[in-house]
Amino acid sequence: MTHLTLGHSPDPDDAFMFYALAKDLIDPRGYAFEHILQDIQTLNERATRGELDISAISIHAYAYVSDQYALLPSGASMGDGYGPMLVAKEHYSKEEIAGKKIAVPGEMTSAFLALQLWLGRPKTEIDYVVVPFDEIFATVKAGQADVGLIIHEGQLTFENEGLVCCMNLGVWWGEENDGLPLPLGGNVIHKRIAEAERKVVSDLLTESIQYSLDHRPEAVEHALQYARDMGVELADQFVGMYVNHWTLDYGDKGRDTITRFLGRAHEAGLIPHRQELEFVA
Repeated sequence: MTHLTLGHSPDPDDAFMFYALAKDLIDPRGYAFEHILQDIQTLNERATRGELDISAISIHAYAYVSDQYALLPSGASMGDGYGPMLVAKEHYSKEEIAGKKIAVPGEMTSAFLALQLWLGRPKTEIDYVVVPFDEIFATVKAGQADVGLIIHEGQLTFENEGLVCCMNLGVWWGEENDGLPLPLGGNVIHKRIAEAERKVVSDLLTESIQYSLDHRPEAVEHALQYARDMGVELADQFVGMYVNHWTLDYGDKGRDTITRFLGRAHEAGLIPHRQELEFVA
């Protein structure tokens, strides 16, 4: 067996995606995967050091690791009319948010890059504090930040915390970009792995996603162990938001929206260079 490290987040959509691999439900084609579950900011940081063979990362982070990693054609998380939200105890306008302290889930997350684009200012001009994504609600409720930038299942549960949505960045992006989805996350594979092998692994991961879509009840049941404060119905809804046709293949629109997202970030001086996308064939 060829052993490969596979990093992904401990949340329902990633667990759903990799259900078949984790439970040996499909032919591994000679590969053994070591599943490493860490929050997305940690995975982004590890990718900058080239530590993992395969990893989920933020599309924002791809701009900093494309010299080491290629994008896999499957595994995308797209905000198609929804996405990261700015929440608070009371509703704030865009102008008010610009002057508030914001709890964010990581500097290399796509949510944070979308926030900078929405506000029209770099991080040096934003009052923010980095907090683990699952502690953002508590940070806002404790008054340690005025606004929280929430990702993952918090997009469905924020009202249970007594908070209101000030802005949905996925909605904003679609309105600004011809209805395209906001690119949030993707899977990458290290270029130290031979090109022919990258294709085999890519096909295997796509097969795992398709297996879960074809065996949805069992895959959702598996994903429930990572569903914080969610029952089966809410977990299934969340999985459906981020594991769908975009996840099986970016397609032309998916690739276009990544190009726009990183292109606009470069034009605004938020990332160091204009990013060329390199996908496994």
